[in-house]
Amino acid sequence: MTQDDITHIKSLLHSPKAIVIIPHKNPDGDAIGSTLGLYHYLKKHNHEAVIIAPNEYPDFLKWMPGEDSILKYEYQKEYCDDKLNAADLIFTLDFNALGRIGTMEEAVTASKAIKIMIDHHQQPDDYATFMYSDVTMSSTCEMVFNFIEKLGDLDDLDSEMATCLYTGIMTDTGSFRFSSTTSKTHAIVGQLIEKGADNSQIHNNILDTNSYERMQLLGKALTNLKVVPEYRTAYITLSQEELNTFNFKKGDTEGFVNYALSLKDIIFAAIFIESHQDNIIKISLRSKGDFSVNAVSRSHFQGGGHTNAAGGKSDLNLNQTIEKFISILPQYKKDLKAK
Repeated sequence: MTQDDITHIKSLLHSPKAIVIIPHKNPDGDAIGSTLGLYHYLKKHNHEAVIIAPNEYPDFLKWMPGEDSILKYEYQKEYCDDKLNAADLIFTLDFNALGRIGTMEEAVTASKAIKIMIDHHQQPDDYATFMYSDVTMSSTCEMVFNFIEKLGDLDDLDSEMATCLYTGIMTDTGSFRFSSTTSKTHAIVGQLIEKGADNSQIHNNILDTNSYERMQLLGKALTNLKVVPEYRTAYITLSQEELNTFNFKKGDTEGFVNYALSLKDIIFAAIFIESHQDNIIKISLRSKGDFSVNAVSRSHFQGGGHTNAAGGKSDLNLNQTIEKFISILPQYKKDLKAK
């Protein structure tokens, strides 16, 4: 985003506007944290701001300040369409292709609102008038902090904004473990704590939410864990029947794939989750080092993301999807540095 872009956006925000803020479908901590952080900033500047999420999201994200104001497109389509049609500006956060917002895509495309993208994923589509795209950033929440800084309004940061932005940075960096966490990231986190983010309580709110059934589901996932040692790869499967057995709720499998990646000598991990509701296999991919799961997902599983974290899907059944996954591993033998 150039200085001219910032100047233009400052001019747009100089007077109150009708603004819609949108995260991606199945939003995670960074998506909800960044939209809420921006929402509180815009409300503080007297804009008529509203967040429209494409669909429902996990309960462990529902404690953040302002969360109860988020509209859900899947439940409130007509009302949300009216908001999109009346918007002066639309901010799209934590995604860079309108296909990531599901059934909202048509209404957002049709809206005459000026669109502003803030995102850190690779290979953005060209749909926004203003694009703040930076794949080196730890999270979209870090980018929202930088965006507010570029607008010259860091003094406006309060405990609500700080709490939301801290949450997204913490979740998208794996509690600051991932390589995308930089010294600048830590400096920003320090400022957020100074502004009122209670880091200990935020970690508790996000991480201390395990139900007995979720822990049983994790046990089943670990039982299903398989290793392909010649390709330094591990993967987990969960069928719809297994999800039903443990009363699966949205968000229950969050982080499961990291258990596969944590195995000694493993640098490529995946989880395959059957979804009868969507008639697909949902896929999460993780890696260590410079092995790009973004490239794997884009090439084979209709998805994408970051070098070390990506998502995708398969229209095959679960067994066929696993067969496909194993069949493509030889293509990456050199990159996986197989022993």
